Amino acid sequence: MESKSKKILDRRKQFVPNAIGIFNPSTAVSAKGAIITDADGREMIDFAGGIGVVNAGHCPPPVVKAIADQAAQLIHCSFNVASYDLYMQLAEKLATLFPHGDHTKVMLTNSGAESVENAIKIARQGTGRQAVICYGGAFHGRTMMSMTLTSKVGYKLGCGPFAPEVYRIPFPDYYRYGNGMDLDLFSDVHLRELDDFFHTNVPAEQVAAIIIEPVQGEGGFNVVPQKYLKDLRKVCDKYGIMLILDEVQSGFGRTGKWAAYQHYGVTPDISTWAKSMGSGMPIGAVIGKAEIMDACKPSTIGGTYPGNPVCCAASLATIKYMEEMDINKLGERVGNIVRERFNAFKQQFTAIGDVRGLGAMMAFELVKDNDPFQPDTELCKKLIAYCADNGLIVINAGVNGNVIRVLSPLMIEEELLHKGLDIIEGGLHQLLGDQQVGGKIKN
Repeated sequence: MESKSKKILDRRKQFVPNAIGIFNPSTAVSAKGAIITDADGREMIDFAGGIGVVNAGHCPPPVVKAIADQAAQLIHCSFNVASYDLYMQLAEKLATLFPHGDHTKVMLTNSGAESVENAIKIARQGTGRQAVICYGGAFHGRTMMSMTLTSKVGYKLGCGPFAPEVYRIPFPDYYRYGNGMDLDLFSDVHLRELDDFFHTNVPAEQVAAIIIEPVQGEGGFNVVPQKYLKDLRKVCDKYGIMLILDEVQSGFGRTGKWAAYQHYGVTPDISTWAKSMGSGMPIGAVIGKAEIMDACKPSTIGGTYPGNPVCCAASLATIKYMEEMDINKLGERVGNIVRERFNAFKQQFTAIGDVRGLGAMMAFELVKDNDPFQPDTELCKKLIAYCADNGLIVINAGVNGNVIRVLSPLMIEEELLHKGLDIIEGGLHQLLGDQQVGGKIKN
């Protein structure tokens, strides 16, 4: 008998555009905690987390109840038409969690990409400048401005022309370009290159904003060096440039803190959020210093659905639930376990070129001949397929699709976490059986 999962995937091919990617060959009919049940009733350990959306787990009971209760009371009226307190409650909560200076204001959105679009509009109006600087390897979304800021060419084919006055500089990628250099010195070199960029590409006085992910998500979990981000803050202050930190994938406990930037002792002028702030409901936010947020002209930001009452209720319940479970402590716990296991994998398998991440935002990169410039995309695809066949949902990252990343729910039981990691290890053994392992040839 043909499986129900196969029928769903076949119908997808018939009715859904092929361009909407399949990151993992799985289906889902229900989910709870860190387990997804597929259309054939098979339970799958979830290491994808809806692409970093369910830090608090699938269908947390308080969030489910908050959604149901609010849906029975008010689903929509548009915040531009009639104000409701849920929006203000959530804005106040976010401003408390993520203060940007002495006075913080919050704009709610529907998604991470929409947050980025509005952050750029706000920065341009706040500075009266047009230019925006972004980074190689960045991913900021698939709407027109966010797609322009996104680095990976495969996400942008045939979609231009793109937004003007966007300039890209290299991300301080220590794995590929560090060459054994001291990390602080490496950061200084990249910052000098930024200074040169102001003289050869766009004057600093014309730059409205520099946007950067503290940990690149789709780019491969590349972590910005501590000194680089601290000194980038100083560069922005020197020239009156808005520093925008994109925390869409790294926020809400994923790195062991509410915000990844809190590891750096740096406060952005503007930050962007979405994903785990609503346990899967479509909601995001732009958070910024009040004087910057208030520089916008009337009606230049907003929309029909942002701050939807049901989504606000879900977000408030999610954040409260995260506080009760100590989401940051859970992020540290998961991150420590995954990092230890991944480092052990690296000792065994020469195909793993690098292990990196921050907190529970962890990944390893697959390469050929231990060469960072020879990504092994095919091996990564085979490993993902092996995991799917053996009960684990995991997805890739990186501009070459050769990075295995972990975005599991942070409340995952330790036994289940290790079981998922065991599946990855089993896949590496099966696929690399003739590779050098632990200094010896494994037959």
